Amino acid sequence: MINKTILIIEDELKERNRLLKIIEDLGYIAISATDGQEILNKIKSTSCSLIIMNQKSPDIDGFGLMKKIYLENPDIKFVVLSSEPSVEDAVSAMKAGAIDFILKPVEIDHIKNLLKMVFDQTENENQLKNYKNKSLKLVTHNKAMRRLIELVKQVADSRASILIQGESGTGKELIARFIHENSSRKNKPFVAINCAALPETLLESELFGYEKGAFTGAISRKTGKFELANGGTVLLDEITEMQFHLQSKLLRVLQEREIDRVGGTKPIQVDVRVIATTNRDIKASIEKGDFREDLFYRLNVVPIKIPPLRDRKEDIPILTQHFVMKYNEIDNRNVKGLTDDALARLMEHPFKGNVRELENVIERSILLSDGEYIKSKDFLWDNDCEPQLEEEFNAPEGEEPSVAPLRDVEKKLIMQALGKTNGNRTHAANILGISVRTLRNKLNEYKETMKNI
Repeated sequence: MINKTILIIEDELKERNRLLKIIEDLGYIAISATDGQEILNKIKSTSCSLIIMNQKSPDIDGFGLMKKIYLENPDIKFVVLSSEPSVEDAVSAMKAGAIDFILKPVEIDHIKNLLKMVFDQTENENQLKNYKNKSLKLVTHNKAMRRLIELVKQVADSRASILIQGESGTGKELIARFIHENSSRKNKPFVAINCAALPETLLESELFGYEKGAFTGAISRKTGKFELANGGTVLLDEITEMQFHLQSKLLRVLQEREIDRVGGTKPIQVDVRVIATTNRDIKASIEKGDFREDLFYRLNVVPIKIPPLRDRKEDIPILTQHFVMKYNEIDNRNVKGLTDDALARLMEHPFKGNVRELENVIERSILLSDGEYIKSKDFLWDNDCEPQLEEEFNAPEGEEPSVAPLRDVEKKLIMQALGKTNGNRTHAANILGISVRTLRNKLNEYKETMKNI
């Protein structure tokens, strides 16, 4: 439950009593203090969430006090009151951490809207924090997935290397993290590295680190991922993308439990559990000569193959409800679920992007939903929206093209691009010819607009 205690720091008795009354009438708990020591005592004894303070109260260094309180209580928010309009003071207040700078006398509606905004934001932050702190869990009704989870639990607390195979979006990294959390290494680092995301020259130094002077630009020693994960787990994502000569070095790590920094003179012992993933046919890569067979056997001590979502359709309803709950918390929505028609559409969809695509569909649909239940029209993830958009821009000869507000057309195009890229914002931004930052700002803008409806 959110603490709705507000501390008023105001030396003018009339204004202080007025603020106390306004805040209490709005249903919050209001307390007051007039000097530095009383302020600090009230903060300790009442655990207030918000402080409304007169910037120029006698005997109080307002901004200095704010900084002191913030260092010890970073969750407390501040609003600064002032009798004089001063841009310099307003800027100083914001730099000190204030969320608003208000001129006296304060209007009741301003206080009402401000408090609603502050405590709505606090509730969102708490919900997101609680969600992130929840234990990792795997949701399934599928028999094959249940057997896989039992296998994972059985081998989690061992040093055996694990190779996880499956299509993109099936949840390979989620399984890897589940293994780590169910092992005795759970309190040690979990370090993931995407072997396809870095060029060959960088991947080696990222994995094994380097010594100062090992090459031009190596001005200091760098610790590699294996050293950073000592005692814990290393996830090598997309292992089949690793260059052939690095595969031999990885084989040595698995055999000898030691690494060599680039430019180093002696091996370094490491205790890590290695989990590798791939969405490719690794045996085909071996036959082509792109992947070492001996490394495959070292990694494949415990083989795990995750079935695609189209082969476990019975998981779609439970996964859908899981994601509805997740994004209700994150986006402060109150969607109860899907209509029967919407769920039927999901059950028919091929889901080439697997669980990741389903999650993106639900996140987007929650933002677009205008009621308690997600409808089919809220999805915008298939080609059904393309003819509609083409009709708007290409009306038959002799007819006036249908016209929509530019903002609505822009929103449709953005959602269509996200649908085409399975929610990948970077790819969607490239398609649209805008920056990722602009895309993110647009999505936040839509989210805020829908919250206010």
